[in-house]
Amino acid sequence: MALRMGIIAGALLLLAIAGVMLGTLDLKQAMTSTWVLQELRLSRVLIAILAGAALGIAGALTQGVIRNPLASPDLIGVTAGSGLAATTTLLLFPQLAYGWLIPAAIIGGLLALLLLLWLTGDHALSPSRLVLVGIALSFWFGALVDWLLSSQPQQINAALVWLTGSLWGRGWSHVWLLLPCFLVLIPFALTLSRKLDLLALGDDTAHCLGTEVRQVRLLALSTAVALAAISVAVCGAISFIGLVAPHLARLLVGGRHLLLVPTAALLGAALLLCADIAARTLAPPIELPAGVLTSVIGAPYFMFLMLRYRGW
Repeated sequence: MALRMGIIAGALLLLAIAGVMLGTLDLKQAMTSTWVLQELRLSRVLIAILAGAALGIAGALTQGVIRNPLASPDLIGVTAGSGLAATTTLLLFPQLAYGWLIPAAIIGGLLALLLLLWLTGDHALSPSRLVLVGIALSFWFGALVDWLLSSQPQQINAALVWLTGSLWGRGWSHVWLLLPCFLVLIPFALTLSRKLDLLALGDDTAHCLGTEVRQVRLLALSTAVALAAISVAVCGAISFIGLVAPHLARLLVGGRHLLLVPTAALLGAALLLCADIAARTLAPPIELPAGVLTSVIGAPYFMFLMLRYRGW
């Protein structure tokens, strides 16, 4: 297991080097190559690693709570809630600074969680009820976003760029926003690993072994929401990483969350970094949204998982 994690970490390091070196600008001929490397590409690589790792962990926690490999933060309405809040800010309050998008998206994700818990109305936080209510909320939030886009066409371009997910224009200020949040949240997610392993045995068994089932679910969901909301706030609505990364991690290192969570973080970082490198090198000087590329990869993979687990 340690060897596999080491290989993934090594691949991530190579991707990070490629992310710094590759781009539209030819560094050998550019007088500003040092500035480009330090101010533009290095910060962007770090943002992709941090945000991708956070989405991978958020997906692992969500799947652990719901006990379903098809679960992800997107499924329970967190991403849609953050997207709705950010879209509302962009379209209805265009005079506000771009920095207001970040707290707006975070608040939107947290409110989506509170609404999910209220509508679930289940003291034990039943996984099936969480999924069903979460899907309904995702559709509802998506419909509200579509209504806002159609009613405010003058600001639609800015909103669409954010909704598709992109690392364009991100810099060191976003790194310093992400880093302290994740230095707190990621270790906390690891502390939940053993309790999530007990939840996998079933609610009754976990309770008999001394686990407060509702409390663990609430803590894990809150951590997942915080990680996903902060990532979405910075990078926009990046889809499917929270689904694909933990599932691949489970195939590589098994279902123990103490190994699964860090492996999902490494794979999430690698997936988003790959998508961002491809986004700015496939059709230069045009830059594609990274979220579009993750969806192109993630949607067929989701269909594969549905066929594989159709008897779940």
